[in-house]
Amino acid sequence: MLDEPVTKTHSQVSGRREPAARTEKKKSALRRELSHLRKNRELFLLSLPGILYKLIFAYLPMVGLLIAFKNYRYDLGIFGSKWVGLDNFKFLFTTDTAWRITRNTVLYNVGYMLITTVAALLFAVLLNEIRAKWTRFYQTALFLPHFLSWVLVGYIAYAFLNHSDGFINRMLISLGMEPISWYQDSGPWPYILILVHLWKAIGFTTLIYFAGIMGISGDYYEAARIDGATKTQMALKITVPLLTPLIIIMLILSVGSMFRGDFGLHYFIPNNSGFLYASTDIIDTYVYRALREVGNVSMSAAVGFYQSVVGFVLVLLANGIVRRINPDHSMW
Repeated sequence: MLDEPVTKTHSQVSGRREPAARTEKKKSALRRELSHLRKNRELFLLSLPGILYKLIFAYLPMVGLLIAFKNYRYDLGIFGSKWVGLDNFKFLFTTDTAWRITRNTVLYNVGYMLITTVAALLFAVLLNEIRAKWTRFYQTALFLPHFLSWVLVGYIAYAFLNHSDGFINRMLISLGMEPISWYQDSGPWPYILILVHLWKAIGFTTLIYFAGIMGISGDYYEAARIDGATKTQMALKITVPLLTPLIIIMLILSVGSMFRGDFGLHYFIPNNSGFLYASTDIIDTYVYRALREVGNVSMSAAVGFYQSVVGFVLVLLANGIVRRINPDHSMW
């Protein structure tokens, strides 16, 4: 009889100790974080502008995601508009062109990702073999297109592809061939878009891989030269394997944009020609035209939200697959 109250009292005391222990752990973790913040306050102050930039332009606007689930009206605002659930998402999936624009978006992004990766690796290896005094010249020549806007690149493409005065058609006429109506024939446009994207994007990706090559110890190459290895063998057996973690990280990040096409490339380069929609239209350009004609902000917000969620899931899946194959090469 006397043991029972003692047991209850012990359990009650132990029950009190568990929350107290958890509270103490939380306080200890908070103290460690504050101590870490004090020790590295200079670094945190340097990162403060970037943190504020992300907070203001990336996190605060996420309140606007509510528009995707509402019948947004300007006079009522975001919070006053009526909830409509998933009705706005039907806009994309019930259209006749849903399959076409989704297929184009995915296939183009896969092509851009693979071709740019291979070409950038090749150029990075070649840059590594050039004399130091010429390296900066080629780096600048490769990197310059990255800073050009798609509007300007669209004018450059038009100067080449214009039916009457375009450089390519003038060259064809001078060779006794018939000019091509580039903005009315959708056949060549997958190749044109891939070529233009490669020209504009290869410089930035090449510099990333070139920086990775700079971080590889020269002892590997010296040992390979002593063994009689050729330049090609050193690139395939040393450079590419040691760059594999960087290549995988770049591919994982690219996978996140698989459902989000490059609007500027697919809108300005084909000059928004209706003859080319079958081969150049992607989700982003289709939604832009629908928004311009219908003016429904909620539908476009729903499509943007859908693209972001799918991209996030794809990044998680890609990283999970890489982690299962080789944990050392995954992002987390």
